Amino acid sequence: MKFSLELLPNEPVRNIVDVIKLAEDIGFDNVWITDHYNNRDVFEVLAIVASNTSTIKMGSGVSNPYVRNPVTIAAATATLDEISDGRAIVGVGPGDKATMETLNLTWNKPVATVKEAIHTIRTLVDGNVLGDNASLNGISRIQDYIPIYMAAQGPRMLEASGEVADGTLINASNEKDFEIAIPLINKGIEKSAKPDRNFNYAAYTACSIESDLNRAYDNARIVVSFIIAGAPPVVLKRHNIPVTVAAEINNALMNHDFKKAATLVTDDMCNSFAVCGNPENILDKIHKFEEIGINEFVVGSPIGRNREESLKLLGDVLNSY
Repeated sequence: MKFSLELLPNEPVRNIVDVIKLAEDIGFDNVWITDHYNNRDVFEVLAIVASNTSTIKMGSGVSNPYVRNPVTIAAATATLDEISDGRAIVGVGPGDKATMETLNLTWNKPVATVKEAIHTIRTLVDGNVLGDNASLNGISRIQDYIPIYMAAQGPRMLEASGEVADGTLINASNEKDFEIAIPLINKGIEKSAKPDRNFNYAAYTACSIESDLNRAYDNARIVVSFIIAGAPPVVLKRHNIPVTVAAEINNALMNHDFKKAATLVTDDMCNSFAVCGNPENILDKIHKFEEIGINEFVVGSPIGRNREESLKLLGDVLNSY
């Protein structure tokens, strides 16, 4: 099992570097930094992180081909690989429709667009030439092969990830979702040019770890409320959450009544959309994920009330592997 950390670059870069250095010391394999236009630029942050670390691998988690041209993603990733001495990874996904509308961009054919973007990035970072003679002839990567992950949630995107990527960042935190996602990914792998390749099945989770179980759940409630508010009916039904309850949570969020939204989220809802608990609880859940086929566990927000202390608690989990 690989262990990864997800961070938002919405705080001072020095803070981000310190957290990642702690994660590296604890033994995390990867760090994913989110790429969104309203935060600090992900590749500039990654370059600074690379210069202040030595073993942890890193990449954007994830960049989308509507805001960033795939050629610029490829160039930035290859440059990061050089700066980090061969520790670059990269995540690519479709982004979300609301962001595209905010930026006046057309969110057209997301599955086909992401597949084509990954093809372009793979061609360029491998040192090859696109059909129109485009190449990265002024960049020197270190790795022979830079892993490309695809972020996926819906059925078509999950299958496409198995077909064209080296790993899938599965946006879920519950075994019910992974039991559905992994066969779809495998269907894509079977259709791919290299069906026997090693593949990364990454659980991209909302994670809350505390020594006190109740506190772990309480920390997760507001994060879970946003997830429920945006979940499609089929996912709500899978987790036995009435559409009316989801609508009530969404209304509270729309009215900026975050306290009410959080109080509407039960422990069962937290278990559906987050991984909550103390180190022993978290380890038990990871073992269940592993039995299903997950081989990378990504620790995402909220992590804990005190992020550094929660990461140290996760060290007990990592030491079990």
